[in-house]
Amino acid sequence: MTTPIARRGLCLVLAAAPGAGKTSVSRALLETEPDLSLSISATTRAPRPAEREAVHYFFKSPEDFEAMAARGEFLEHARFLGRAYGTPRGPVEAALAAGHDVLFDIEWQGHRQMKANLPEDVVGIFLLPPSLPDLEARLRGRGQDSEDEIAKRMAAAREEITHWDEFDHVVVNLDFATTVAQVRSILHAARSERRRQPGMAGFIARLLAG
Repeated sequence: MTTPIARRGLCLVLAAAPGAGKTSVSRALLETEPDLSLSISATTRAPRPAEREAVHYFFKSPEDFEAMAARGEFLEHARFLGRAYGTPRGPVEAALAAGHDVLFDIEWQGHRQMKANLPEDVVGIFLLPPSLPDLEARLRGRGQDSEDEIAKRMAAAREEITHWDEFDHVVVNLDFATTVAQVRSILHAARSERRRQPGMAGFIARLLAG
């Protein structure tokens, strides 16, 4: 029996304009990729009805969030639509060292900080909508936001899209199943990169000693 080859985990960052489908794509990946887990962020926004503490987010007051940031407890943190979001550093670094992959549903500011803090471990994917009218229709279809909130989200979407060229990969979400397949292919290819497999040298030595 072949001994599993030691591998360093990776950070798969999936970013998108609000309403472009990244949450749905993330869920589809997590359902079919048992070696991938979702990073749980801290946030200052109020929980939605179905959201639970330490499952969907760590819900923090603005004062507690700022104190955590001051202590350097976040791998990345950013403000979006007046709310703060951040990724606790310790659990992510432990997962990578153990060979586990972590999925991040964050914005471009967070991706930029992740790349600065973990330049060899981050694989960034930017998800684009087919068009802005399509994006607005998706936001309205949720039935959750007021006209003012939709306008804010569309303005944020335009700003978010201008940062597409900071990412390793860009995918246009024309068809959901195709998009999920593309993102999954990127994940699998990143796992097999030579620099992610510190155990490969030992495997090659055993192979040649055969």
